[in-house]
Amino acid sequence: MIVRYADDSVLGFESKSDVDRFIEDMKVRFAQFGLTLNEDKTRVLQFGRFAAQARAKQGLAKPPTFDFLGFTHICGTSRSNGWFQLKRLTSAKRMRARLKPIREALMRRMHEPIPVVGRWLRRVVQGYFNYHAVPGNVDRLDAFRKDVSRAWLHALRRRGQRGRMPWARFGRLVERYIPRARVLHPYPHQRFAS
Repeated sequence: MIVRYADDSVLGFESKSDVDRFIEDMKVRFAQFGLTLNEDKTRVLQFGRFAAQARAKQGLAKPPTFDFLGFTHICGTSRSNGWFQLKRLTSAKRMRARLKPIREALMRRMHEPIPVVGRWLRRVVQGYFNYHAVPGNVDRLDAFRKDVSRAWLHALRRRGQRGRMPWARFGRLVERYIPRARVLHPYPHQRFAS
């Protein structure tokens, strides 16, 4: 199994011997072009459907996680039946990196009319949701929405000397302008079923 995007890739193998042979062959192939693998970014992980049981037999902790394309990938289990489930959560590092420029922009746009800033925020948050709204990630998206709302409230409360923005009024603004998190992408087995 190979998933590649630009210069990043994740490869899946069934046995450790296949992994070792592939890495050696790849090093030889790269050397032909004067390239090397980045040892800091190249990792071999026990991951997948049977990783938890195999690691338990070896006396090891649960399988490690990895970040790829803005998501943290986790070996999990379904609540309903206990079967293996690949969980994809928004990477905390990516989320912090996205919140910082939003906070800065809100402080710069502090004195613009509320409807203008609200429409801008709606586009920003909806764009973020369009990429990250995969099954199982709604809690992280709710946290993102909450952090954006807090940043907007902070900017509104800094606007002038007429007192604080009342929470009841601000709650109506949030409901009006900032979309709620919901799953927009189906599970892979649903998307590729034809």
